[in-house]
Amino acid sequence: MSTFSNTNTAGKTADPTTAANIDRNVPLKQKIEDLSEFITSRKFGMMTTRDVKTGKLVSRAMALAGKEAGDIDLVFTTNTESHKTDELAADPHVNISFIDSSGQWASIAGDAHVETDRETVKKYYSSSLKAWLGDLGDGKHDGSKNDPRLGVIRVRTSTATYLLTNKTAVTRAAEVARGALTGSPPEIGKLREISELEVQQWRSIAT
Repeated sequence: MSTFSNTNTAGKTADPTTAANIDRNVPLKQKIEDLSEFITSRKFGMMTTRDVKTGKLVSRAMALAGKEAGDIDLVFTTNTESHKTDELAADPHVNISFIDSSGQWASIAGDAHVETDRETVKKYYSSSLKAWLGDLGDGKHDGSKNDPRLGVIRVRTSTATYLLTNKTAVTRAAEVARGALTGSPPEIGKLREISELEVQQWRSIAT
């Protein structure tokens, strides 16, 4: 229940869309596996951090490099000379979000830290990283797996929320149109939440 409210709904839910789409009766294993499959299929997510100088939230696209702890924790590669490493050092709280053209989405909250251990970097290295790092021509900063600029960002998940749907765009549009006419909230997909306790339970099983 929200602590902010500007309405009295006489016992009825003030957020009927969430109520119509929330999918609670799902085993934890299935919730984790479905979330993992969706994230993997999307590949690119938006990482939100807090700017050190202004305190404002900023986001940038990141390519998923891997998953850990039974696929609940996320791994990304990074140029350690970029601003985001300073931001994570100052405030490790992050949000990672994924979305596709069908309206499916996932939002993951957690803490992140940067690692520069060479074996870890090599484990998640991809040759495509050279295009982003470039070759500085000094025989050292060459975009290879040995480039000292390369690091890994590990995101330790705290909670996750996501929505999946098997409905077509036409069907979803019809649901929204019906809701506009009748006042009934559209059923557009399966909205699932993974609590901090559930994440801890899953991590204990996976590790």
